[in-house]
Amino acid sequence: MISVSEAQEILSKFSNKGPIERVSFENCLNRLLAENIYADRDAPPFDRVAMDGIAIQSDQLQIRQQFIIEDIQAAGQEQKSLNKPENCLEVMTGAVLPVHTDCVIPYEKLTIKNGVARLNSTDHKAFQNTHKKGIDAKKGDQLLASGTWIHPGVKGVLATTGHTEIKVIQVPKIMICSTGDELVPITHNPLPHQIRRSNVYMLQAALKDLNIEAHTTHLPDDKDQLNASIGKLLEEYDLLMFSGAVSKGKYDFLPTVFKELGIQIHIHGVKQKPGKPFLFGTIGSKSVFGFPGNPSSTLVCFHLYFKWWYNHYLGKAPNNNYAYLNNEVTFKKPLTNHLLIKSSVEDGKILANPVANSGSGDLVHLALADGFLSLPAEKDTFKKGEIFPITFFHQTGL
Repeated sequence: MISVSEAQEILSKFSNKGPIERVSFENCLNRLLAENIYADRDAPPFDRVAMDGIAIQSDQLQIRQQFIIEDIQAAGQEQKSLNKPENCLEVMTGAVLPVHTDCVIPYEKLTIKNGVARLNSTDHKAFQNTHKKGIDAKKGDQLLASGTWIHPGVKGVLATTGHTEIKVIQVPKIMICSTGDELVPITHNPLPHQIRRSNVYMLQAALKDLNIEAHTTHLPDDKDQLNASIGKLLEEYDLLMFSGAVSKGKYDFLPTVFKELGIQIHIHGVKQKPGKPFLFGTIGSKSVFGFPGNPSSTLVCFHLYFKWWYNHYLGKAPNNNYAYLNNEVTFKKPLTNHLLIKSSVEDGKILANPVANSGSGDLVHLALADGFLSLPAEKDTFKKGEIFPITFFHQTGL
């Protein structure tokens, strides 16, 4: 067996940056940008009115406190001009600042009566409440860098620069496979010796949290059928995920089937609890992740290893988070202990509160946890207040 860090190092070597594809503007949200984006014009493209009110020549503020309204400059209209310096134009937010004006006074600081605007205060100056042309960016400036995560604000920049198609890192096509003859669909009433399938839906939800839509299927505990089914799936999908059948049981056929199919196994067995039998392999450009069948093992290994692999696939550096252990814990085995926790925040610190459970097969208490601490193998006593790496089960940024 190898250590957690050794397993992650191997995964890094077999996670080439994903291919690039073009997607429509409508479908680019929560994707990773794969091109630099440049301003196609100045931003803003004109001197822009920033508040509803009147536009005047600021040098008139030393002479007068009231202005005759000449006209209205609305947003979307061509630029108008102020004809007389003693007058003003009513202006709307987003409009072009009229020629011969350089100061906008909001309605809240005016009294308008009979076509005359009177100032209620004298604390005004040139270029107030205006948004100068090109102050945010000049034409040709880089606005977004390749590798930027497309969130709503980024999508706004893509819209204002006229990008109807965007280059992004392609999302891998993934099939999640459950194994085990004891598993039945969630719509069934299981017999006393059966349980409903849950791990595949847990993995499907975890992938959706990463903006990956994945399919699911179930494969029987039959070596020949596994061989035939997996061979076909490898033709159609970029990555296969398995839950179960990777340990040493008599019906854990997957390691043997993988070898028969030509899949090179790079990892099989990690010094950790839960998730010791974790498996990773490749065949050509395709990847295979084998997660142990117990729910905690499956979810922990997904976040430790698939997300690590996927960050490298995207060309992103994984986030490193740390938390303070909030209770003393003892763990005697010389393994990395991935301790289920419920986090809280106190005085700006993340506190990790251990979640009591009966082991890696305890799905009920797994649902109470929002992540896990990875406690190092070289220690057996972990004191309250010590800091350890924390991995969250929910998307807090890859």
